[in-house]
Amino acid sequence: MSAEMPAAVARHHYFDRNFGRMAVKLLPCEYYVTNRSAVLLTVLGSCVAACLHDPLARVAGMNHFMLPDEAEEGADDPAAMRYGTHAMDVLVRELVRAGARRERLQAKVFGGAAVLPNMPSLNVGDRNAEFVLRYLQAEKINLYAQDLGGSQPRRVGFLAESGKVVVRKLRAAQDVSQVERQEIDLLRGVAGERGGAA
Repeated sequence: MSAEMPAAVARHHYFDRNFGRMAVKLLPCEYYVTNRSAVLLTVLGSCVAACLHDPLARVAGMNHFMLPDEAEEGADDPAAMRYGTHAMDVLVRELVRAGARRERLQAKVFGGAAVLPNMPSLNVGDRNAEFVLRYLQAEKINLYAQDLGGSQPRRVGFLAESGKVVVRKLRAAQDVSQVERQEIDLLRGVAGERGGAA
C-alpha cells in the first residue's frame, strides 16, 4: 500500500460468512490492493467501482469514486480520491507497485446508476460510467465486464484471487433508501464545495 495517501486505503476488515473469507469493505473515496485471498466489497449508487486484476501476478484491487471530474485538490490530498481520474491513477499505480503489469490488467466496472429519479439532470451516474470507460480505453486496459447505469444500486463483491465478481442489485426498500440518502448527501457536499445549493 502507498504511504502517500493513507486515508484513502480501505481499513474496514472482517470475516465475511457469505463468502467464507476475509473481507475488506470499501467506502466512497477508498481503494484497496491485495495479493491475498480476500473479497473486496462495496455498495454503489451513482458512484463507480473499478475492479482490476492481474491473473499472472495474482494481484487485484478495487476503488470507489464519486465524481468523474479532475481533482481540484492536490495529489497528496485524500479528498482527491473522490474524483475518477485520481482514483484510477492511484489504483493502477498501486497495482503495479504490488507486482502487476499494466498490459495484463483485466478490468471489470460497476455502478453509475441514477438512483434519484427526481434529479435526472445531474446525471452523475452516467458521467461516472462514461468516464471509466474512456479512461480504460485511453490507458489501454482491457475491459472484461461491466454493469453500468440503470436505476438500481448494486452491492459488489470482488474475489481478489480469481478476479471473479458477484453483483447483486439492491431492491429492498431499506437498502435503496440508504443509498438514496448517501446520494443526496454527496450532491449537497459537492454543491457546497462549489458554492451552489442542492
